[in-house]
Amino acid sequence: MSRYQLGTKIWAFSKCGSKCGLALICLALFAGCGPREVTPAGVNAKPTEIYRWKLITTWPKNLPGLGTAPERLADNLRVMSSGRLDIKVYGAGELVGAFEVFDAVSQGTAEMGHGAAYYWRGKIPIAAMFSTVPFGMNAQEMNGWLHYGGGMALWEELYAPFGLMPLASGNTGVQMAGWFNKEINNLEDLQGLKMRIPGLGGEVLKRAGGVPVALPGSQIFTSLQTGVIDATEWVGPYNDLALGLYTAADYYYYPGWHEPGPTLESIVNKQAWDSLPVDLKMMLRVATRAINDDMLNEFTARNNAALQTLVEEHNVQLRKLPDDVLAELKAASTAVLEEVAGEDELAQKIYRSYMDFFADVRAYHQISEQAYLQARDTP
Repeated sequence: MSRYQLGTKIWAFSKCGSKCGLALICLALFAGCGPREVTPAGVNAKPTEIYRWKLITTWPKNLPGLGTAPERLADNLRVMSSGRLDIKVYGAGELVGAFEVFDAVSQGTAEMGHGAAYYWRGKIPIAAMFSTVPFGMNAQEMNGWLHYGGGMALWEELYAPFGLMPLASGNTGVQMAGWFNKEINNLEDLQGLKMRIPGLGGEVLKRAGGVPVALPGSQIFTSLQTGVIDATEWVGPYNDLALGLYTAADYYYYPGWHEPGPTLESIVNKQAWDSLPVDLKMMLRVATRAINDDMLNEFTARNNAALQTLVEEHNVQLRKLPDDVLAELKAASTAVLEEVAGEDELAQKIYRSYMDFFADVRAYHQISEQAYLQARDTP
């Protein structure tokens, strides 16, 4: 407020008497000092209330990429909320086992979890489609389906009976096919092969004659080294180098047919979610969306350097899976997907939504992304 404006107000109201004038002068001075606070509609008016949450993960503590993502998420939310949302992160096994995260968050043991939907396939078979589908959509396409193709609404509907709120919170991009202690030259080499591989990829391997084994990340190295398993998939060069898998197997195969665009999830206990004011809910949505993008950026930046280290410094044998092996796995994948959808109404709705979006986006990518990559790589 300018001096002229203030003087005008004082003169105009001075006729009401000395007491009235003095009060109005004070009011005018108060109104003119500093910006007025405006509270957006619906925002909780208790900004000092602190929410202290536990976040449990399926990953080893601080594992590069996967394990550090929830730590970054917690740090970002602490800053964004000025300390009002204070989340402590626990790695797999610190509070509950890796495969117990879903139930623990559902029951309220922890307010939040970070993992992958295909780990809960035994409880909700169709949930795996919100993580990754063999020979299915890549990271870019999955993000399109989830955020603009109706996928998130279906994911929320699927988890609602368990008292959980899902949020996409990471993606590694196309993974590697995995580590093998023998060469894979034909379909016969898959027969009886004991391989750590989760989700729908495990079921596809089983149809092709392999033996899928469910193991958390913390048990992979020892199991491969001691011969409990013959092969394992994990993620890609960046994470695989960190786990030291190159010391337990010689052959590193690609492409990652089983996980072309693996979306990771944050799951929030619904009661904990409902207890948050609207601004903290929005912060949580935005922060998980940012982590979803950030993880993909990190793996894109780190994978090739890590692969060069594996090949050039550790003498890893890089191999491409034979075409007939990939063809057999792809055929099995189609059958597995149709069976997972089954006759359940919601599962069928999820399956149709995924497949319809996949068909549309693939048609466009044939003349955009795929055509460009082919042109770019042509000598």
